[in-house]
Amino acid sequence: MMAEAGADGPRLAELLALGRRLWEELEASTEPSSGAPAVQDKVRQGLDALKRAAAMVTQLELFSENEELEEVASADLKFMLLPALQGALTLKQVDLSKRREHLESAREHFLHFLKLCRNYGLGSFQLPSSTSSEDEARSSPAPQDPGQSTLMAMAVSRSAKIERYKQKKELENKLASMSSSVESGTADEDQIREFYILQIQKWIGTSLEEMESIEQELVILKSRDAARQAPAGSRGPPRPARTPVKPFILTRDAAQARVFGAGYPGLPTMTVDDWYEQRRKQGIVSSPQRVPGTSDEEMQKQQKETEEEEDDEEALRKARDWDDWKDTHPRGYGNRHNMG
Repeated sequence: MMAEAGADGPRLAELLALGRRLWEELEASTEPSSGAPAVQDKVRQGLDALKRAAAMVTQLELFSENEELEEVASADLKFMLLPALQGALTLKQVDLSKRREHLESAREHFLHFLKLCRNYGLGSFQLPSSTSSEDEARSSPAPQDPGQSTLMAMAVSRSAKIERYKQKKELENKLASMSSSVESGTADEDQIREFYILQIQKWIGTSLEEMESIEQELVILKSRDAARQAPAGSRGPPRPARTPVKPFILTRDAAQARVFGAGYPGLPTMTVDDWYEQRRKQGIVSSPQRVPGTSDEEMQKQQKETEEEEDDEEALRKARDWDDWKDTHPRGYGNRHNMG
C-alpha cells in the first residue's frame, strides 16, 4: 500500500522528512541540548511532526502483523523509522523534572520500532530482558547458578555490542555509497528498497544501544527518588536517652561504707559489689562467666593458693615482729633465777 497525501495538511513524507532533518541538525550541532531555547524549539518541532506522521501511518494501516516484508511498498519502508526517530528526539528533552517520564516514553518508542522490525524479519536480535515477552521468559532455561548466569549474560552482552559495532560501520559505508544515487533520483526501485532496509537495520543497532542506556539511567533515577522519599529517621531507631547518674560514694566494702556514710550524710554510699549488681540488673554489664576450660578443681586450687598467700603474709608479719623483739631483748633476757 502506498502512503497517500493528506488533503488538508503536509504530506506524510514531508512530516517524516521534517522530523528527520531536525534530528540530524541536532546531532550535528556542537551546542548542548540545554544551551539555548532554539535547540529545544527544534526538539519540540521535530516531535510534533513525527507525532502527526505516526498518527497518519496508523490511520493508513501501512504495517500489519500478518504482512510479509515483500508486501510492503519500497517507498513505504522509510516510514518504519518513525518510532525510532521519536525515541531519539524524546531523549533530547532536558526538563529534569520530567526526565524519568521522557526516558520511559523513549523506551516505548524504541520498543515499538524493534517489535515492528522483528515482525517483518528485519535483523537478527533479541529484545532487552526487561521488555521480553512472557513466552520468551518461559522458553528461556532457568539459571542454575546466579553468579555463572551473570557472567554469561555479561559475555553475551559484550559479544552483541562488538557485533553491533561491526555491523554499524559496515552499514554506514554501504549507505554512504548509495545515498547520492537515491537522493538524486537516479536509483532504481531495488536500490531504493535496499537503501531503506539498510537504514532500518542501522537504527535497530542504535535502538538497542539507547534502550540499554535508558535502563541504566532509570535505575539511577529510581534509587535517587527512593533515597529522597525515605524519612530522615529511617537509618535506624533512635538511641534511648541515658538516665543521669546521681552522685554517690563508691567504697570497697561495707565497713568503709559506714565510715564514709557518716562523714558525708548528703551522699549515699555503695560498695563495689552493690554497684556491680546494680549495673548487671540494668543490662550494662554481664554476669561473670567462667573461663572456658576451667574446672571446679582448678578453681578450688586457685582459691587455696590465694588463702595460702594471705597466710604467708600473716606469717611474714609475725616473723618481722619477732625479729624486732629480739633486737631489743638479748638472749637470756628475764631468765635470772638460776644465776649465782
